[in-house]
Amino acid sequence: MTEIVENPLEALSESYVIPVEAYYSREYAQAEKEKLWSKVWLNVARVSELPKFGDFLTYAIADDEFIVIRTGDNTFKAYSNVCSHRGRPLVDTEPGEHDARGRRRQFVCGFHGWRYDTEGACTYVTEPEDWGPNGPDLDSYRLPQVQVDTWGGWIWLTMNPNAEPLRDYLSPMAGLLEPFQLENMRCRWRRWLEFDCNWKVALEAFMETYHVPVTHPEFRVFGSFLGWSRAQGTHSHIGYDAPKGMEENQAKVRIAQGTEDARVSTATMQNFTWEAVNTNTTQTLVDAANRLVDELPEGTPPDVVLKHWLSSARRDDEERGVIWPSPTPEQTAASGTAWQVFPNFQIGHGLNNALCYGARPLGDDPNKCIFEAAVYEIFPPGEDPQAPWIKTPVDDEYWETHIVLPQDFSNMAAIQKGMKRHGFAGNKPNPYRERGIVNFHRNLARYMGTGAPREL
Repeated sequence: MTEIVENPLEALSESYVIPVEAYYSREYAQAEKEKLWSKVWLNVARVSELPKFGDFLTYAIADDEFIVIRTGDNTFKAYSNVCSHRGRPLVDTEPGEHDARGRRRQFVCGFHGWRYDTEGACTYVTEPEDWGPNGPDLDSYRLPQVQVDTWGGWIWLTMNPNAEPLRDYLSPMAGLLEPFQLENMRCRWRRWLEFDCNWKVALEAFMETYHVPVTHPEFRVFGSFLGWSRAQGTHSHIGYDAPKGMEENQAKVRIAQGTEDARVSTATMQNFTWEAVNTNTTQTLVDAANRLVDELPEGTPPDVVLKHWLSSARRDDEERGVIWPSPTPEQTAASGTAWQVFPNFQIGHGLNNALCYGARPLGDDPNKCIFEAAVYEIFPPGEDPQAPWIKTPVDDEYWETHIVLPQDFSNMAAIQKGMKRHGFAGNKPNPYRERGIVNFHRNLARYMGTGAPREL
């Protein structure tokens, strides 16, 4: 796939309209299996989830499913989850579970007992004499294997035997995010649900900040959360605008503005974020924010409040063995606050935490998807919460207190219905704040051969 090279500040700055068939056409969803999912690199899991030899988990996308297994100190392999004999899956995922996982030195088919080792080789066939005196040619029954690589502490796979190297595929994102040392983070919590919208609708709800003032009005008191969106070849990213002299406030972890006392408003925002979202902050940051009124005099300028707050929280974390990365203000500004990794993953990076989203089709229905949200944090050496994937439907009581994501959910479900309404001619994104959505569909069209955005 030929890379698009252009100035991200200027690319796709005109007004575009995006056709709607990609969101609800069953034929389009079927074509994605061959033209999209089988061609790209896909985010699977964290490296830390498979710490020992033989640890495995399953990953499903559309009709395909893979067994991803650690085979050495720094090696992983992935095989189609299917016995080469008659096609029965080797590993079953229990109903309602996010995936199947465990530790094995071999996989045994539950149909006829055929066995495969961690290298994908067929090692045992029942009644081998039925194939003649020499038995079956076991090499012809190897498990189908796909490429696996790691970056940022994640495991990725691709079904494309001719795929470019993962690091190249993730450019320029990989280079811009490496100063944030994402590989040192561990998961604090993970939630997933089956949702009534196309996987693209789910992801696009988080590809821009344009919706924040209306969808999340609780944040208005803390200042403007509007920002830019830029095309970056195959991928795109978003970031906050910040006033001159407050360049550090372009990061995910930012000071509250719009009130007279930045000490008070920052503490209020941090407590609200911790309780109502539980993302984009940590207990250390909350505690440091709550001390600002005691540690700084009234009238302290916002930029001084910001620097004191972050340095105080950094020092507190260092005392418990948590070492933050130290990207420069220039690196922070260039990286933005979140990257849309084509096609179906988002990394919202911060100094000591990250918020990530993923979405995948659910079966053959283009109106349904699996949506995932996970929060990562740096923990002291030897500590890893080992947070499981928790299925949390939209009507679960968990969302009664964690109110921000349900606000996004309401848009996702409504958009899936609204795009089918008579007279709707297609999405028309904001050319500054929603540019990444246009870039997303431009890249989809490169793979799918249809649905390219057109200028208004």
